[in-house]
Amino acid sequence: MAVIAQFDLTMDAADKEVVSRAAAIMGTTMAAFVRTAAKEKARELLERESRITMTDLDFEMFTQALNGAFQPNAALKHAMNAVRKIKRA
Repeated sequence: MAVIAQFDLTMDAADKEVVSRAAAIMGTTMAAFVRTAAKEKARELLERESRITMTDLDFEMFTQALNGAFQPNAALKHAMNAVRKIKRA
């Protein structure tokens, strides 16, 4: 069962008129129209922001890094050596 949550929205008269007219064209209430439009826009934004876009060159470098032999840098080597020296209980 879905949990119902209240959301308050205040808009100026001109914006309300636009939404009201659009809702009427769609044959729905203003609340349903706003709810649907907000969900569509939110999903679109979340989808777009969850994608990583890279150039062909970036993709080539990325795949080379994944496929290449792992070589730890000096800082990682130092950290691994420091961990090895810690006495475990």
